[in-house]
Amino acid sequence: MYYVYVLESKKDRKHYIGFTEDLNRRIIEHTKGEVESTKKRRPLELVYYEAYKYEKDARRQELLYKTGQGRRILQKRLRNKFDLGEVA
Repeated sequence: MYYVYVLESKKDRKHYIGFTEDLNRRIIEHTKGEVESTKKRRPLELVYYEAYKYEKDARRQELLYKTGQGRRILQKRLRNKFDLGEVA
């Protein structure tokens, strides 16, 4: 399986959208500060993920969620969960 996920920084309340083949391993890497783009924004919380059978589909979805239209889609999907004002 391939995953698209959203992390929320408890430090600055910003969100990070990522892609991985191993969600548990990737979350641990983020948590330990092994990912350059999120290590200064810890602690982080996994707030959303989607699973895909095909890598191509997951990568396409990740790219969509990193656009203005994609953020709006996530906001609708996760209504009242969090505000996706700024995504890294």
